[in-house]
Amino acid sequence: MIDWIVFLLLMVGSLFVVTALQSDSVGRYVGFAAIAVILLYEPLLVSITGGTIGHHLTNLRVVDDRTNGNINFAKALARFVIKGILGWYSFISMWVTRRHQAVHDLLTFSTVQIRDPAKASPHHYSTKRTEFDSSTMPSWTRRFVVIVGYLLLIGVVVIITTGALLMAGLVSQACLDNELRCGKAEYLLTVVLGLGWLALSLLCIVLGWRGKLPGCRFRSGSQ
Repeated sequence: MIDWIVFLLLMVGSLFVVTALQSDSVGRYVGFAAIAVILLYEPLLVSITGGTIGHHLTNLRVVDDRTNGNINFAKALARFVIKGILGWYSFISMWVTRRHQAVHDLLTFSTVQIRDPAKASPHHYSTKRTEFDSSTMPSWTRRFVVIVGYLLLIGVVVIITTGALLMAGLVSQACLDNELRCGKAEYLLTVVLGLGWLALSLLCIVLGWRGKLPGCRFRSGSQ
């Protein structure tokens, strides 16, 4: 969030400069410079200082798992690109990985850690998930198969629900074909249905990978 505020201030400042100078050529240079800063901001700061302004202000640091130091520029750039492509989906894996790593951290062998332990409170720490070290955790193949099965089941339920709404006249076929033809009530129903599908799918993935779905449950040694 802090870094987005930095980007916003940069864009507002750039627009102010371009408007004040009223020059197309200068505007192009300022625009290119602003884009370059946005693209290089995170990779440069992460590789040189271990984090962006947002990381520093929240007492966090991006660490290379192999060297325990700052990740190099190539890794920082790859991490930035992956996060940019996946967006918030990249953070879903934080709920299912042993060290709470996002996808962009997993693929670049990095983790986000506390920068200065002396300034951190106990609630700032997230401990490793010990259940992933247990021999009683179902294999990843079994979890994957079970998750896919549940996702297919959720898809079938959504299709049946959509058909029921269509038969009840609550949603028209024209609305399903083109959302621009939806009435307000129809649009609301389709949005709720879509968000429900997404929420259930994400919940299924998280619970399944953590061994908490029927068919691939984690069992402690005492059970």
